[in-house]
Amino acid sequence: MVTPASSWSWIRAAAVGAASLAALAAVPCAHAGSTLARVKSAGAVRVCIWPDYYGITFRNPRNQQLSGIDIDLAAELGRDLQVRIEHVDSSFPTLIDDLKAGRCDVAMFAIGMLPQRMEHVKFSRPYLQSDIYGVTTKGNRVVTQWSDIDKPGVQVAVQAGTFMEPVMAAALKQARMVVVKPPATRERELESGRVDVFMTDYPYSRRLLDNADWATLVAPPKPFHVLPYAYAVKPGDDDWLAQVDGFVQRVQRDGRLEAAAKRHGLAAIVVR
Repeated sequence: MVTPASSWSWIRAAAVGAASLAALAAVPCAHAGSTLARVKSAGAVRVCIWPDYYGITFRNPRNQQLSGIDIDLAAELGRDLQVRIEHVDSSFPTLIDDLKAGRCDVAMFAIGMLPQRMEHVKFSRPYLQSDIYGVTTKGNRVVTQWSDIDKPGVQVAVQAGTFMEPVMAAALKQARMVVVKPPATRERELESGRVDVFMTDYPYSRRLLDNADWATLVAPPKPFHVLPYAYAVKPGDDDWLAQVDGFVQRVQRDGRLEAAAKRHGLAAIVVR
């Protein structure tokens, strides 16, 4: 089991570097060839989002409207930089390639600060944090509490590319982990009975509790694996990283982060 203390130990070291960049971001300074220069020249910042992330960057399938804390905060970033926002669909499995290939300038969809991701992209300071939760059906007799999850014969689903995948792969000793990839969904796998429970984070669990009368939450009795979330940019452009990190610092201080979190039911997981 990974405790919050061990989860944060390596994050603190990384955050020191990010914090030192914030002072550089007080006044935008676009060097030729930099991401900031391109953003200013184009009059737009391209923001990678995951449109299935409820409360974060969710696209309503009925009307295609985007909503969530990072839709709101991306708009604030655009206002601060005095440019428009262009949303680019991405996902956890593709975000590293999307950033490195230049398909977007910043990924803004509550990205877990995993060590393996930190080898490929640069992160801002964290602005949210979440533990892992289980979601099952109300009538499920196999999983009714946290201790039921890791038992022989239990089928435990995780979304491919999320931080739950490596964490649960290491944590499960008796249950079988099922990695769900599109077009399959964790909800359909659970409702069909092919899995007994799926693992998710606080924001996504809110979607089920708010919208699915069949779903019930299985919470750990104590912190299980608390992970900080941040924004990500491609490596090699410290000026742009400083801009993004400085933005996070500003919204933490001026109340915009808190206000956006409250609008989307995420105040409990804000990093202040």
